[in-house]
Amino acid sequence: MSPLPALPPPLGRPRLAAPVRCPFCLDAANRVIDSRLGREGNEIRRRRECLECGRRFTTRERVEDVVPKVVKRDERREEFRRDKLIAAVQKACEKRPVSVDDVDRLVDRVERFIQELGEKEVTSQLIGERMMDELVALDPLAAARFASVFLNFQGAKDYEAFFASVEARGRSSRPR
Repeated sequence: MSPLPALPPPLGRPRLAAPVRCPFCLDAANRVIDSRLGREGNEIRRRRECLECGRRFTTRERVEDVVPKVVKRDERREEFRRDKLIAAVQKACEKRPVSVDDVDRLVDRVERFIQELGEKEVTSQLIGERMMDELVALDPLAAARFASVFLNFQGAKDYEAFFASVEARGRSSRPR
């Protein structure tokens, strides 16, 4: 049996996924008759009718989370855990004028960044650097607290170097 020919995308819209083909005649022309949420609410059931052979069939759509593994410094692999990021940011922002919503949005941006990479594995180093960048924009002092643990600061010189890099970054991003 030869592979099915690829269909061109509809005009005006990029094709995001392969077309749904009828399981009976393999034609791609069909219409949705009914859409409903699945039992747990984590999938959509669609009742379809093939425009070629007239038979009806059901498809199920489920959102697939692409959450990569985190490669730690010692080469161990762990599942990505959003709650660990939230805890780290909350600790860094303790007694700082940063709201819970600010923390959630920051972690959302970092998580989206990781997912958009499309990689199966992401280093904890990359995640930590992204967290520091986001924290510097939110609250530089909270970023210094985070950096002191993440970068294992040993003394005042490490803080001095960190704030010098934040200051340099601020100067380079300002319009002239």
